[in-house]
Amino acid sequence: MPLRIFEQRYLDMISSCLKRDEPFGVVLIRSGSEVGSAEVYDSGTLARITDWYQGSDGLLGITATGTDRFRIRSSSRQPDGLLIGDVEILPAETLAPMPDDFRPLARILAGVLDDLGRLYEDLDKRYDDASWVGYRFAEILPIDAKHKQDFLEMTDPLLRLRSIRSLLESE
Repeated sequence: MPLRIFEQRYLDMISSCLKRDEPFGVVLIRSGSEVGSAEVYDSGTLARITDWYQGSDGLLGITATGTDRFRIRSSSRQPDGLLIGDVEILPAETLAPMPDDFRPLARILAGVLDDLGRLYEDLDKRYDDASWVGYRFAEILPIDAKHKQDFLEMTDPLLRLRSIRSLLESE
């Protein structure tokens, strides 16, 4: 996930993450807006900064990679508006062998990731893992954020793949 950072609260957060070698949380806004009060979903993804640079426009650019899903236990808003929270890391899905009827999805994904270039070239690709394939589709498909959130919250990798296949077939 490439991000351009310009708000002071996020510059401070990224600086702290880099100094402490810690991830930050990414959660979807359920209602409201990023500036002001916002209600967020209960689950999100930890993101680890894997690269950073200063752009020609002077803005900080980072590349962050999602690591773990989490559920928010409690949260509060700092005076600068940054939402901080206590989170529970959710268990990683176990390896789910790719059933034969979903293998065409894995082949489609392989072709798409090859075309996406730098962001995906160093990624450990696991096309035989239904969970991994489903999460990558949820990540790259041009769908609204609510659909992405629904895929993140699913705990059954085959249900996720069925939903993705249905979505692709409907388009």
